[in-house]
Amino acid sequence: MPDAMKTAPLPRQVADAYVDELVRLDPITGTYLGVPESNGRLPDFSPAGQETLAELGRSTLRKLEEAEARPGGDSDEERRCARLLRERLTAELAVHEAGEGLRAVSNLSSPVHSVRGIFSVTPTETEEDWRNVARRLRAVPASVEGYRASLEAGLERKLYAGPRQVSTVIGQLGEWTEMPENGASWFADFVAEGPEALRSELTEAAAEATRGIVALRDWLRDVYAPAIEGEPETVGRERYALWSRYWNGTDLDLDEAYAYGWSEYHRLLAEMREEAEKILPGAATPWEALRHLDTHGKAIEGVDEVRDWLQGLMDEAVEKLDGTHFDLAERVKRVESRIAPPGSAAAPYYTQPSLDFSRPGTTWLPTMGETRFPVYDLVTTWYHEGVPGHHLQLAQWLHVADRLSRYQTSVGMVSANAEGWALYAERLMDELGFLTDAEQRLGYLDAQMMRATRVIVDIGMHLGLEIPQDSPFHPGEHWTPELAQEFFGLHSGRPADFVESELVRYLGMPGQAIGYKLGERAWLRGREAARRAHGDAFDPKKWHMAALSQGSLGLDDLEEELAAL
Repeated sequence: MPDAMKTAPLPRQVADAYVDELVRLDPITGTYLGVPESNGRLPDFSPAGQETLAELGRSTLRKLEEAEARPGGDSDEERRCARLLRERLTAELAVHEAGEGLRAVSNLSSPVHSVRGIFSVTPTETEEDWRNVARRLRAVPASVEGYRASLEAGLERKLYAGPRQVSTVIGQLGEWTEMPENGASWFADFVAEGPEALRSELTEAAAEATRGIVALRDWLRDVYAPAIEGEPETVGRERYALWSRYWNGTDLDLDEAYAYGWSEYHRLLAEMREEAEKILPGAATPWEALRHLDTHGKAIEGVDEVRDWLQGLMDEAVEKLDGTHFDLAERVKRVESRIAPPGSAAAPYYTQPSLDFSRPGTTWLPTMGETRFPVYDLVTTWYHEGVPGHHLQLAQWLHVADRLSRYQTSVGMVSANAEGWALYAERLMDELGFLTDAEQRLGYLDAQMMRATRVIVDIGMHLGLEIPQDSPFHPGEHWTPELAQEFFGLHSGRPADFVESELVRYLGMPGQAIGYKLGERAWLRGREAARRAHGDAFDPKKWHMAALSQGSLGLDDLEEELAAL
């Protein structure tokens, strides 16, 4: 064999080289991965910056094709990595080439949200860390100006964001620049914890960042919003299919998925009625029982108290699951509970550890101004966000990173894989008997129902589908965002502001919300296939750890790989 063939890169090396170059172009990703050199910089979100990232994807695909043809390129480890890398880059390029980056406005996932959000995980332990914070703050105006230039290019090409997305983000930016609690900007509040020796530098840098956000807000309000007034909020079947592939890693049969959402709706509604009867006999709907729990059920009083309670819930789950249903490394057992910064979307979320675990995995609770937190709404959510949900999967990927590529453990994550696992984790805790009373179990079923209704309304409103004749809600009519919000509100125990925030999220991230239930279905099917294959020898602990150690996969590949474990 020629020496050049022996030293040529294989797919996992191509994937890692891609991550190295991505980190250079996208320092936000670098900070999430724990790369110190990234911490004082921000990405270029302009059209030119987007095209540079796209060209990186194209060149990586060319290198991947060559790597797969080399000796060793077809091993299981290399094959799995290559399939993921090709699927992800192809999906990302399809989104880019359709111009979607030129209308990227969302209440949860957009360049400006990435800019603000990265400060929450930027290191702040040393004086040098805070100098990096100041440098990054000073980079905010140029970074968001690049984002504005992309939106302006979208206007020129008639590629418009939805008006509801824009008005919501304008409101969020206003809250970031003048927080209701104290009138200070979020950035000024953030640097208040910095060292006294850098007080002047940090204060000036925070003011620069704030001015950049104010300029973007004013442009969105005065220029962009009037230009898109009256444009549709939904994306239609073609754009939806594009985004569905991006979020789920598969080309879904959208009509079959819509029908599956309805079948789960009917199943869950029957179970919810049984649990609701135990809580409030004679309740007209399960959500009447949940509203009863909002004021009469078990609750945690106080923001600090709920943070500590959630930490205890995760610590308890680690203790009881380790050695019985999972086999956890010490560094995977560490997970923190924190309160989300003001101006966040309403839904709780999780951030992955850094590659070296110096920054732990973290769950975040948006309080939305509340100080009383019903337990029924928290237990299953923290099984989803923390343990055994997102944290166990994403931290385990990093723990076994020596067997995978860095791409598989981080930036190659497929949303539906991770969200599907987290919803599977909720169901697993119910199967194992952790939901000990009717309140907790009704809360779990309500969370499952929310994911089923997401499939229904997300696909239904974006595609304008007909509501089935056996639906108790507007049978025979076609979905609109207004009907979707009403339906979601009628079938959720969550407050009206949460429901509205969720709907805006679905409108701005088409195809993402369906991945929870469809991903869970893939995990359940994969487990059942493995159980049938092994019979009485099936070992759930062994299967769970093998499943959590294979890195990211799209739904195209996930079920097949799970069945073979």
